[in-house]
Parts: sequence; structure tokens; C-alpha cells
Amino acid sequence: MLQFYLNDQLIRTDQPAGSTLLDFVRYHQHLKGTKIGCREGDCGACTVLVGELPAAGDAVVQYQSMTSCLTPLGNAHGKHVVTVEGINAARGTLTPVQQAIVQENGSQCGFCTVGFVMSLTGHALSARPSTPDSVRASIDGNICRCTGYKSLERAAAHLHGQLSARPATEAVRWLADQQFVPAYFAAMPARLQALRDAAAAAATGGSEAPTPPAMPALNPLDAPAAARARILGGGTDLLVQQPERVRATPVELVFDQTHLRGIRREGDVIRLGAATTAQQLLESDVMLAVLPALPRFLKLVSSTPIRQMGTVAGNFINASPIGDLTILFLALGAEIELADAAGQRRTLPLADLYLGYKQLAKTADEQVTEIRFPAPAADSDYFNFEKVSKRTHLDIASVNTAAWLRLEDGVVQAARLSAGGVGPVPMLLPKAAAALVGQPLTQQTLRRAQEAAQQEISPISDVRGTAQYKRLLLRQLLEAHLLELRLLTD
Repeated sequence: MLQFYLNDQLIRTDQPAGSTLLDFVRYHQHLKGTKIGCREGDCGACTVLVGELPAAGDAVVQYQSMTSCLTPLGNAHGKHVVTVEGINAARGTLTPVQQAIVQENGSQCGFCTVGFVMSLTGHALSARPSTPDSVRASIDGNICRCTGYKSLERAAAHLHGQLSARPATEAVRWLADQQFVPAYFAAMPARLQALRDAAAAAATGGSEAPTPPAMPALNPLDAPAAARARILGGGTDLLVQQPERVRATPVELVFDQTHLRGIRREGDVIRLGAATTAQQLLESDVMLAVLPALPRFLKLVSSTPIRQMGTVAGNFINASPIGDLTILFLALGAEIELADAAGQRRTLPLADLYLGYKQLAKTADEQVTEIRFPAPAADSDYFNFEKVSKRTHLDIASVNTAAWLRLEDGVVQAARLSAGGVGPVPMLLPKAAAALVGQPLTQQTLRRAQEAAQQEISPISDVRGTAQYKRLLLRQLLEAHLLELRLLTD
């Protein structure tokens, strides 16, 4: 049985873990403030907040905005889910976020407004200091089709001004005093800890388990091979493509498995758990130390709510020919660890995972458990990621590409080039990379690499562009790598 807090109420439900949080909130709890829009995570009308205790004993709940249309209900297990009905301190009283939107005329039809309200409330609850950029970024997953963004940006700027007085400690108490959130938020750490304690007591066979009853253990590697269910991470792909099938199928939830989370450096190797999210990449000091331009790269990947849900391994296993994270990690020389239901493990270069369109070099009962790549050297290695799509943000690439180069005295010693949207799988370009090795990065060297790349790719015409257009894009983006890195001479 799944257990979590929905606003101020403890919920116990046996609804399928693979069903969506949106449908549960609207159709089972009858909270209709959370809207149904695109059901693809793009519009943000269904945005809710999901809070969890990062570790046992923590006194602060960390809240993130998520699109409930793509959030598996099972991923709410043990957490605090907040809908628009749960943020007002008193009936008929607007929160400062709501008041700012009203004051700046940020709502017309009102359909999208609840999503903006929840995203901005999540920003207010963030442990990070508010900045003009961060408050605008908090609504990058919300679309308004009638009001226009300037009024909403003014509301966000007004909110940022108010949050300048938010203290670094006891922030929830201050937010409750200012009526950003109700007073019950202060009790949520203890309530969530009680859920965690109950689960721990049940797992160890303790007889003094506190109420509420214990949560079930959800470890996919404990499942018998014959009965292994479908593995489900953040749900940002499967719940777009196959929502009814996922709902009707037993699933193994990996999003909250602690052994599948985290980013660390061991010597010259960066290791990350398979359930690490794109947002965790963006906020990782380990990743930023070796890839300081990572925020610029990931700003082109989906939106804040989706980055907070989508996992790195999920992007790999989706096997999209234009998966942004896949292209990035291919150029980094990543390898993955796979584990089957019996616990047998093996390592596979990421580039060898893809056999054909949506065909993977893994068995049905294997899952990715870890991703590893060699840390780029600060004094000799260069890395860049480029992406072209019909709109800059929150869109699927027409072509994306990444480049890793190692230089010594201006000469390329080693190179990896990856590209997406130009073949049936995410691919490395070994011939193009070989054309760079042993050469200075001149226009002539670049032209040889561009021509080699043209021989390696096989794009097709589709809704994102013609084959000819994609060939042109890759040619230009290979040059853009060198220009962005300021490596191209003459």
C-alpha cells in the first residue's frame, strides 16, 4: 500500500503505482485545481510540489515542482504532495504568490495560473537564495497562452523582492508567518519521519512500529527473475508514450532507491547512480568541477520540473536517437553497469548499448545501476554540447552533438564526437574524431572532420527537418564546438 501526505491529509491507497499522480489527485481525491493540459509535461498546468526528507533525521523537507501528469503515483510514496488547494493559510486569503499574479494582471482564463502559482511557491520553499534568474527559471516549465509572459515575469520579480527578506534558517516558519504556506508545513518533517520510521521498523521485523502503518519496501533487485516487473524511474517518457499500459502493469520503482542515487568522484572517475536526475547533475559540485559549463548545456534540456523528475539512466534506456543526456555522456566516454534480477553485474560502454532503433544490448531483466566516466582533466581537456531545436527551450532536438577533446601544445591528442538526430541511434563519430587526432585545430582540419562525419551519418526527413537540413546542422555544430571552446585557428 502506498502512503503519503496530500496537503494536510495522510493518504493510504492501493491504486497502481504506475498510475499518474494527476489522475489520483483529480479523480480519487477530487482536487480539481490541478489541471489536465497536454499530459506530456510541457504546459505545466498540472504542476504540484513534492517534498521529501533527504535523509533520516533531517529537519527540513526539500520541495520540488513536478508535473503530476508524468509523476508515477508510486513516486509519491513517503512524501508530501502539495496541490493548489493546500497552500492557502485561510479560505478566501491569497498567498503572496497569488497576490503578485493578481496585482500584475498575470491571469486571464486562469487555466494555467495554478501551475505558475505552484512553481513560484516551490521557488519560495527552495533552500537556495532567490535571484532574478532563479525565480524566472522556476516557471520555465509553465506555458500561458493568453496572458503573455511579461506580466508573469513582473509577478516573479515582485516575488523575488519579497523573498530577499527570507532567513537562511527557519525559512518555513517565516514563509508561514508571511502566509506563503499554511502553518501545517512546519509539522511535515516529523510526519514524514514517522512514515520512514514505520517502514524501517517493518523492514527489520520490529514490533513497535509507530503509526501510520509501515510502507512497503520497493527494491527492484529483490524481485525474483521470473516475476520481475517493469522498471519505472521518473516516468517522463513511459507515461507519455504508454500511460494506460504502465498503469495496468506491475512496476518496480527505482526513483527513490538510495543505492541508485548520488554523484561522487573516485580518483579520476566520476560515478553516478542510475536514478540521478538531470537537476541533480546541474546542482552537483562534483559535476560542476569537471564541467563548469554544464548549466548552459542543461538549460537546453527540457524544463525545471522535468529535469527534477527525469533520470539519467531513463534517458539512456529510452534509446531516443536525440536523447540529450545520452549524447552528452557518449562524448564523455561513459560506461554503464547493468544488473539482472539475480544480481549478476556487467559493464558495457554506453556506445555499445544501442544495436538499432530502440534496440538495446541488454536483456529484459537487466537494469542500469551505475554510470561512470573519466573525469576531464582541467589543464588539457575541453568539452562542449550543442543543440538545435525549433524553439530554444523545452523542445526536442533536430540535431544535438557533444565534443570532448584533449590537446597538447595546440595539437589534438584524443577526441570523441557524438551526434543525435542523424541516424537511428545516438551515435559516436569515430571517423570524424580520428580526423582531428594528431592535428592542430585549423580550418583545414575542421573541414576534414566535417566531411568524415557526413560519411558516418544517415539522417532521415521528419517533422524536425529534412535530411539535408540535418546534415547542414551537424556540419555547422561541429564548427560551433571549436568556436565556443575558442580552439579554432586561422
